[in-house]
Amino acid sequence: MNEHPKSSALRPSACPGLLRIVQALDGGICRIKLTGGSISAAQAEAVADAAEHFAGGVIEATNRANLQIRGIGSEHAALIDSLMAAGLGPTSAAGDDVRNLMLSPGAGIDRQMLIDTRPLAEQILATLQSDERFHDLSAKFAVQLDGGEGLAMLEHPHDLWLSAAERHGERVFVFGLAGCLVDLPAGAVSLEQGHALVVAVLELFLELARPDQTRMRHLLAECSLERFLARLAERVPLMPIEGWQREATPSALHIGAHPQRDSGRVYIGAVPPLGRLNPAMLRGAAQLAREQGNGTLRFTPWQSLLVPGVHDNQAPHVIHSLEHLGLRCSADDALAHLIACTGSTGCSKGLADTKGDARQLAALLQRHGQTLNVHLSGCPRSCAAAHIAPGTLLAVSSGHYDLYFRDAAQPGFGALHARNLTIEAVATLLDARSRSPLDA
Repeated sequence: MNEHPKSSALRPSACPGLLRIVQALDGGICRIKLTGGSISAAQAEAVADAAEHFAGGVIEATNRANLQIRGIGSEHAALIDSLMAAGLGPTSAAGDDVRNLMLSPGAGIDRQMLIDTRPLAEQILATLQSDERFHDLSAKFAVQLDGGEGLAMLEHPHDLWLSAAERHGERVFVFGLAGCLVDLPAGAVSLEQGHALVVAVLELFLELARPDQTRMRHLLAECSLERFLARLAERVPLMPIEGWQREATPSALHIGAHPQRDSGRVYIGAVPPLGRLNPAMLRGAAQLAREQGNGTLRFTPWQSLLVPGVHDNQAPHVIHSLEHLGLRCSADDALAHLIACTGSTGCSKGLADTKGDARQLAALLQRHGQTLNVHLSGCPRSCAAAHIAPGTLLAVSSGHYDLYFRDAAQPGFGALHARNLTIEAVATLLDARSRSPLDA
C-alpha cells in the first residue's frame, strides 16, 4: 500500500505548505502550490469548499501565483485530505516544499511568447518531487521559467531563472542566478538543455552550499559567479550571451480583456481586492471558467486571476459577471493597483491594519483620479511583495506609515521620503507628487 504523502514527517519550516499548516494570529495558514499558477474549475471549487468548511472563508492569491487558505481551525487532516483528493497536493510529502517553479501567467496562450514553457515545467516539477536530493532545498528556493510572453513578471528575484530568447537566429534559454529577468544573464543553453541546466544548477548548489546557505545569493556571496559557472560548464554546454535584455511589458496586462494567441479568444484578468477572495468569489470565477472559458483559472504574481479561453464577443459579459462577484477588471480602479500584507488583524508582527488602510487609501486616490502602484507593509519583512514597489508604506504604528519611493541606489524599500504619515496625508502627498512636472 502506498504511503499517504501527509503521513511522512515534514521538516521544520516557517513557510506554510499544503501539508504543513502554520499558525498565525487569525488561525492556520495552508499554502496550495499551483502548477504554472493554473487550477481547474473543479479544483477551485474544492479550495472554496475547504475554506468554507474548515477555515474562516479567507482565500488569498499570493505573489508567487499560488493560493492560500487563512483562519484554519482544528480540522487540519480533513482540510488536507479534501485538497489532496482534488489533485492539489504533491506526489510525496518532501516534494511539497520544492514545488517553487513560477511560470508567466500567459504560458501557452500569450501572443508574444517564443515557446510554450508548460511541457518543460512539468518535467522540472516531476524531477523536483521525485529526486530525493532536491528535497534538501530550502522551502524558499525558487525557479522562474519564462517563454518570452508579454504578460510576465520581470521583477521578482529567483535563485535561478530561465528565459527564452533569440541568439543568432536560434531560440535558446538565457539564464541567471540570484536575480530577476531584467538582470543581465549569466549565460545561455539550447532549448533542449533547459531541463539539464536546472538539474545541474541545483546539484551544484547543494554540493557547494553550507547548510546555512539556503539561497543562491548566500552561496554567491562567497563563491564567485565565475567559479560557479566554470563548474557548471563541466556538466552542461554553456553558450555566451551578449547584449540581451528582456523586453519590458505593459503594466496592466493582468487586468481586463486581452487577445490570446488563438484567434477570437481572449483572457480576462481580474484582481481580488488586495489579493483576497471569499468562497463565493472563487466559485463564481470557476463557474465562469467552465461556462465561458477553457475550464481553468490562472493565478498571477500580481495576486490576480485570469479566465482564459473566452470568446471575444463574450468578454463584456464575463467582465460584468466578475465585477458583480466583487473582483476588479479595470486598470482605472485604484484598489486594483494596491498591495497589502495581512496586517495587524491576522499577524502578530503587523503594526497596522494594512488591509483596512489600503482600502481607505484607494478610496482617496480614486477621488483624486489616481491609480498608483503602492505596497502597504505591516512590518519590514515585506511578505506581500516579492519586488520593490514604486511606493511603499511601512507601518510604524496603527494608522501611521513611513513612505518610501523605489530607488535603485538605495537598499530595501528605496529612499525614505516622509515619516509617520496618516493615510490622509499619504493620499495628499501622492496626489501632489503625481501632478508635479518634476515627476512626469
